[in-house]
This record gives sequence, C-alpha cells and structure tokens, in this order.
Amino acid sequence: MKYLQTETIMGDNDSAEDAVPSTQKIELRLAELQQQLAELPGDAPLEQRLQLELDSGYTLLELNRFDEASALARPLFEQALQANQWQQAVEACDILFQSEQTDSIPALAHGIWLGVTFPIDPELTVAMLQHLIDETPDRSDGAAVAAAVANYIVDLRADEQSRENLLFFTNQLLGQVARRHSQVEEQEIFDFWVQQLELDQPDKFLPRLAKVLDVLVQGKWWFDRDALRALIPD
Repeated sequence: MKYLQTETIMGDNDSAEDAVPSTQKIELRLAELQQQLAELPGDAPLEQRLQLELDSGYTLLELNRFDEASALARPLFEQALQANQWQQAVEACDILFQSEQTDSIPALAHGIWLGVTFPIDPELTVAMLQHLIDETPDRSDGAAVAAAVANYIVDLRADEQSRENLLFFTNQLLGQVARRHSQVEEQEIFDFWVQQLELDQPDKFLPRLAKVLDVLVQGKWWFDRDALRALIPD
C-alpha cells in the first residue's frame, strides 16, 4: 500500500533495515525526480508536472527535510486545487501535514475534507483519516468517527482489486480505536460500542466528522467549500 502506515496495524516490516531505505538511495531518487522535472517539455500536462513535484515532496519527507517539503507543497496545493486535481491536492495536504509545520493540522483537515468529498483513491483518503486518528486522544470520539468514515469510504469506493485489503485494514483500524477508546476486546462488546456511538450510520458520523474538521481549521478554510461542492461529479 502506497500511502498507509500499515506497520502500525499489521506489522509489515521484518526489520528496521527493511523499513528504512538508505539515505543515499533516497537522495538518488530525489535527483532522478529533479532530472525528470528539468527535462519536461514546456507543454507537458500540468498533472504530470504536479505529480513529479509531489513525489519530490514525499522524498524530501523521507530525508527529514521538512521545511523544504512544506515550502514545495503549499503552492502545489493551490495549483492542484485550481486545476480540479483533487487527488494531487490531497497529496499536497498530506505532505504539509507530515512536514510538522505550524499549518500542519489545518492542512490535514483540508486534505480529509477533499478526500471524503471527492472520489479520489480511497487509500489516500484512509491515510489522511489515519493521521487524524493518530493525532486524537485515546478517549476522544473523534478517532472513532474517523475510523468509521475510513471504513465507509472503502466500502463505497474501493475497486475489486484493492477492496479486500483496504477493508481488512480499516476494520483493524476501527478495532484498534475501540480498544483505545473503551478497552473493547470482544466482538459482542464491539458491536454494542459501534451502535452506541452510531458508527454504523453515515448520516450521523459524516456530520460529526465535519464538526471535527471545523474545529481543526478554526474557521480559517483555504477554499470555498460550497463552490467546491458544486464541482462534485454526479
């Protein structure tokens, strides 16, 4: 999985050496991306240029060059938004969040809003919701809501190829949140917990997520949500 922190749920990595590529390899990858950008013709599609820039941003994160990654990602977010490239706008928000700058939490909220609102890759939407879960206190209902939304998005959008793995991941994520939230271990208690928090009712948990995002951005949205809603595909 490209975006998800699967090792926190399923223990993917056999060793720290397997998990962390050498700095030299990462720097070589960054140099290759920069070379590809330099060689792009002037009439290359914006989407292609944006993706190479975003890939460079993720690579800068791997090198712990957070200031550079953040400085790169914010204008890319604006460009992607203006071009209605929702997936790439969310990737820019992901980079901004992981850059650990002053606007990281608002960036996370914006990325989640876009990722839930528009039909982008469900894995990326789940990854943004996973970030929110990681940032939320154990007893907070916000983590439970985020996990429920993640499961709902996968059920709604995932294709046959990725559906089984993503549903397994989001179910594990919801179970992990239940343990953090209320020390839930048994299936019967888990089912009761889901019902009590209304995590099986999208018409209840989606508005609750919207309230969480409003709190995170503190009323300072970077875009007009009503204008963007008008662009949602039928």
